[in-house]
Amino acid sequence: MAVNNIIKRIQNIMRSDAGINGDAQRIEQMTWMFFLKVYDTQEETWEYKAYKEKKEYKSIIPEPLRWRNWAIDEKDGQALTGDDLLNFINNILFPVIKGQNVEYQGKEIKGIIVTADTPRSKSIVQETFADLNQYMKDGTLLRQVVNIVNEIEFDDADDRHTFGDIYEGILKDLQSAGNAGEFYTPRALTDFIVKMLDPKLGETFGDFTSGTGGFLTSALNHMMPQVKSAADNEKFQKAVIGQEWKPLPYLLSITNLLLHDIEAPNIRHCDSLGTNVSDFKDSDKVDVIGMNPPYGGSTGTSVQSNFPSAYRSSETADLFIALIMYRLKAGGRCGVIIPDGFLFGTDGAKLALKEALLRKFNLHTIIRLPGSIFSPYTSIATNVLFFNNEKAEGAPEGFNTKETWFYRLDMPEGYKHFSKTKPMKVEHCEPIEKWWADRKEIISDEAGEKSKVFTAQQLLDIDCNFDQCKFPKDEIEVLPPDELLRQYHEKRTALDHKIDHTLSKIEQILGIKDLR
Repeated sequence: MAVNNIIKRIQNIMRSDAGINGDAQRIEQMTWMFFLKVYDTQEETWEYKAYKEKKEYKSIIPEPLRWRNWAIDEKDGQALTGDDLLNFINNILFPVIKGQNVEYQGKEIKGIIVTADTPRSKSIVQETFADLNQYMKDGTLLRQVVNIVNEIEFDDADDRHTFGDIYEGILKDLQSAGNAGEFYTPRALTDFIVKMLDPKLGETFGDFTSGTGGFLTSALNHMMPQVKSAADNEKFQKAVIGQEWKPLPYLLSITNLLLHDIEAPNIRHCDSLGTNVSDFKDSDKVDVIGMNPPYGGSTGTSVQSNFPSAYRSSETADLFIALIMYRLKAGGRCGVIIPDGFLFGTDGAKLALKEALLRKFNLHTIIRLPGSIFSPYTSIATNVLFFNNEKAEGAPEGFNTKETWFYRLDMPEGYKHFSKTKPMKVEHCEPIEKWWADRKEIISDEAGEKSKVFTAQQLLDIDCNFDQCKFPKDEIEVLPPDELLRQYHEKRTALDHKIDHTLSKIEQILGIKDLR
């Protein structure tokens, strides 16, 4: 059935409810319902498997509280609605899921208890609801929303596939409700990065700022065709791991993975920067990493102290680069989206991290992305760094990188900017893929430096200035004041550093002591 207007219908109903205030609450309200509906459908699969194996399946959700037993409206006048529905959800459903005992219909219902022995497929119910709320105050409107959610049959392949596009619409709507520096990554971009990383069944793909699960689902879609047997499916179930510390994206990511047939999503609700990197064991490392860390944010000294002093930075993006270094297995591969500031930044941490990428990793490719990739949510220019935890063949002594290729992805023909109505598409990455397979420098008077290669030593000699193959400035781009100031300060710091570096070399040549 067509579900392309379902989200709009739900939002229109919620706008009439006095308890809902803004996009964040609307999204939180609809997604916990989607989660329970999706989980109930998944439980039908588990029940069938148990039946075939002559076993008994017992839900962690008490029987009267399962979606199928209170949310379905048979149009016989018996469905909960109005104040009865509000009372059920506010005083029965939510308290029990969060672990409280309640009395319902003359019987005591025990709150859900999660222990170390509780299977992950069951414990996620309580984990996802730990920080969630029920905001609606009109029980009649609430019933209308529940009925619309029930229109989607998650066990129907067509509905499930179509809902993927609707789901992305929810994630995009989350932009206006999120914090600065956190952006929905276009599926075309996550799909491209995953394709270049080429995760294989049996490898583990990780995203330690997994947000709503975009990279993880791209990785699952990439590996799904490799599943040919029951043993392969076991590997598939364990193929991705994620970490997300914000409650709403965490809920969205759990639901997203359930929709992609992962029975026990391995996504942890935690701050991935909150662990001292010296505590990571081999079991904490993964084969492949795809990430779009939050940037523009700042961290406190307590978080910075989890990293070696050379890598400590108040900029979250810097710390995530350091984190990746400690969580990528030997021989592992990474594709990470990073802002321009990292490329030309000259503060101590950025320089130390860039030198480490050249010396300890094989930083083989940097893709410059158009500034409107994340439009209209931000105009911050971004890049994709691809590096492996290995020594490149022919790399000189003291380096694991032999050479780093830069490639600039220009706007496709007919596009001035990406936007909500003209987003990035998969085919827009085809020029990179074609170049990737047959790498050549592309330099012309018209295009400038579109693709260029540097040896690791050459990059070190220019003070790890990775700001190469820049976009030509045909027109002045008007940026928000805070972003303009941030870029100005970063570029001024970089210029000051370059001047100091040049003066130091001149003084050395002339034998003059530093008089500054």
